[in-house]
Amino acid sequence: MVLFALALAGCADLFGPTRPDPASQMPLLETRIVQLVAEQRAKAAPKAKIMLVDPELTKVARKRSAGMASANAFSNGDDQHLAATMIMNDDAKFQGLVGENVAAQHFTIAQGIDVDAFAKRFVDGWAASKPHLDNLSFADYDRTGVGASANADTIYVAQIFTTDLGLGEKGDKNAPDAQTVPSPQQGKDESKAPALRGAIGGPSQ
Repeated sequence: MVLFALALAGCADLFGPTRPDPASQMPLLETRIVQLVAEQRAKAAPKAKIMLVDPELTKVARKRSAGMASANAFSNGDDQHLAATMIMNDDAKFQGLVGENVAAQHFTIAQGIDVDAFAKRFVDGWAASKPHLDNLSFADYDRTGVGASANADTIYVAQIFTTDLGLGEKGDKNAPDAQTVPSPQQGKDESKAPALRGAIGGPSQ
């Protein structure tokens, strides 16, 4: 029995520790990104509203990240900046600004995924890019959702930011489709225009 136990232990050392399934780590990665973005937002815009994690936005972000992971690309040929906005355009109750930050990181099964390290690289990359930083630090955004999805070798992340700016419900389901604006601030300045849905923040790797 002792020899058998030693043999098993030797086999375990030979093959190394079992790595967690990357898919099982995505909720932890999402949570960590939310935390780090909140910290970065507090530094960049101390007077900014606290963003609440919205379950509906999380669903949108997860749908967006899953689509990117499936296509192994930020875009399927459509305007990538409109992707999350178009998903939300189906919601007749929403009329306001939408910001989206997306990013991707490669990984190997052998190395596995260090949730803290990957989350930090995602957020540091966004903070180093002005359009992404503008999104995560725009003071009026008060709701957010993060989605992370992994394929065989790449993690795709989408973070959605929104505020309705007091515009209330979208009254017409046939209102014009989303439009892109260069920055959240410009979107706010133009918020009296009908059916405004701003979306910025392109890919970072």
